[in-house]
Formats: sequence, structure tokens, C-alpha cells
Amino acid sequence: MKVLISCGGTGGHINPGLAIADIIKSKYPDTEFLFAGTPNGMEAKLVPQAGYKLETIKVAGFQRRISLENVGRNIKALAYLATSGHRAKEIIENFKPDIAIGTGGYAAGPVIRKAARMGIPSAIHEQNAYPGITNKLLSKEVDYVMLTVKEALDFMDKSKFEYSVTGLPVRSSINTMTKEQARKKLGFDDSFTILSFGGSLGAGCINDTMTETIKWHTKNKLKINHIHGYGGMGKDSFPQAMKSAGIPLRSDRLRITEYINDMNVCLAAADLVICRSGASTLAELEAAGKASILIPSPIVAGNHQYHNAMVLGKANAAIVIEQKDVTNEKIISEIEKLYRNPLKAETMSANAAKLHLKDTNERILKVIDKLIAKSSSR
Repeated sequence: MKVLISCGGTGGHINPGLAIADIIKSKYPDTEFLFAGTPNGMEAKLVPQAGYKLETIKVAGFQRRISLENVGRNIKALAYLATSGHRAKEIIENFKPDIAIGTGGYAAGPVIRKAARMGIPSAIHEQNAYPGITNKLLSKEVDYVMLTVKEALDFMDKSKFEYSVTGLPVRSSINTMTKEQARKKLGFDDSFTILSFGGSLGAGCINDTMTETIKWHTKNKLKINHIHGYGGMGKDSFPQAMKSAGIPLRSDRLRITEYINDMNVCLAAADLVICRSGASTLAELEAAGKASILIPSPIVAGNHQYHNAMVLGKANAAIVIEQKDVTNEKIISEIEKLYRNPLKAETMSANAAKLHLKDTNERILKVIDKLIAKSSSR
């Protein structure tokens, strides 16, 4: 069997594509895969690293804000659009896939649309509670739509497609150790433990408020363990802020670092997680069953992180605070409430665990099998 997967742009689109390939391979080990993405996106690095072949197609999004720079970008996007259909057809005809799957990003648009119009059984996977524009358009073309959460249907014309709520695949290393085992590995005692991060690049808002949070619980000698990843944008400022406050980056209660390379251990150790609300992050919070304070990024398409966060917020699994409403006092107040009332944190954690779909892989394979059956009948 040959499977074409198209995705691009961010890890939020690429990692689900790679995960779906691994899921298919677990049942159909002889499957041949081809990924289609842009030559300059993260997929150009991540896909070959994962051991899959990548064919490239030049695609770019249109900029809505009017500026001289964006006019140039839009001219380039139009030029790419003019050639994308031909390139997509070329990729498909050369590979001759049995089925095609898109997981979002601009590259998926022309490739999956062309595959569907050429009669190749096709599906898309939407990671967010607010669908991206590419998947909104493709939902009218493909045979099946896989959703991480049902709330995405509120923004799509569900009369146009057959859908299945599959959830989002998470790393197999998540939820493989107990809280006690993880804390021991980190050198922590059994006190209330916070994990905070803003992604690999970091988030200025989270770094700023965690500076004050760490000062607060350190100065007051509270029994709080804290792991914080400040990311690339905080590599100079955050250590300096700690040094100025006389706080070490590592102690028996603190582990402050640029990157968190053992997220599975840190997540297992935590009672409370403070972070953004990308789809993959939230899927891991649910899989690990963790209470959270979510600060959605305000600079993402369609404000989709806010919609993602509210799925957990409405389930009483998270406290959602929009970035415009973040103050040091507000964040510290919410942390203190959970620190003083651990039963509330435990209830939120249990509610997060209830949202986790344990059979995501099986649900995805059911859709894949439908595509295979459709392909066999062609």
C-alpha cells in the first residue's frame, strides 16, 4: 500500500502527520509513505529525521494586513498558487498513492485537493477546536474528516463530509511513570510541583509572570517544587532575572532551564502545568491527567488556542486566562488557591484525564481502513 501524507509549516501540523504514519505502519508494516510539504518549513527537517521521504511544493499564505512587505509576499503567494496545482499532480502521478491524508498547513491544500479530485480516497485530520482555513476548505473535498475535538464542528459545514472524533495521537512516553517516580528522578520531594513553559522558543508573557511566581514562593519558603523552561527568547533575560533575585537555576526545589528535553518526566511529576494551549500540548495534559493554567497565544490563526483551551476550561480541567488579562497577582492568586487546596487540583486533574481518548490509534485506523476499502473498490 502507498500512502501520501501532506502537512507543513509548524510542528502542530507535522507531528500529527508523522504520528499517523507510525500508526498505519504498526498495522500495515509494508506500507510505503511519501510526505509532501514546503521546502523551507519545519517539515523539511522533521520528516527526513523521522525516516520518511519528502517531496516539496512551493506554497505560501496570503497576508491580510496591508503593507509594502506584505504586497510582495502576496505576489509571491500568487505565483506559487499558479504552479501548485501542476506540482501537486506531478507528485501524485509519480507516487501513485492508494490513499491521501492531510494534517493541515498550506502545503496540504493543493496536494490533498488534487488527490481528492483525481479520485484518490482522502482524509484530513484537524488538530484544533477552531479549524484552520486549509482544512475548512479541504473538508468539502475529502471523503473523511478526523477531529481532535467535536467542538471543531461548530465552525465547519458538517453536512459536507463524514467525520470521526479520533483525538490527537500523543508521544508513547507520556504517562509511563508515577508522580512519585518522576519526582525522585528529578531530585524533588513530594511537595506541590509546578511545571511551566512556553514552548521551544518560549513565551515572554509566561516568562515574565514565572519570574515573579518563582520569587514569590521562594521568598515565602513555600513547599513548592518548580520546573520552568524559558525557551530561546528567554535565554539571556530569565537567568539574569534569577541571578538578580539571588535565586539559583537549580536546587532541591528548582529546575530552570532553556529547553525541557525530558517532558514526559516533568509532566508526570507535576500537580499543575502553566503553558500555552497548542493542540499537542493539551492532548498530553489530558493523557497525563494534569490540572493546568492555560494562557492561549493571542497571535495564532483564528485565535485557535483560545478555543482549544476552552474545551478544558468548560470541563473544569483548566483555568483559562487570556494574555490581555494576565497579571502577576492573578497568576500567583490562582496558584496559591490550588496550593492551599490540593483537592481542587486533583479534581481538575481527574477532569483532564476524562477528556483523554485512550483509543485514538484505533479510531484513526478505522478511518484508514475505510479509505483502504474505498481504494480497493476503485
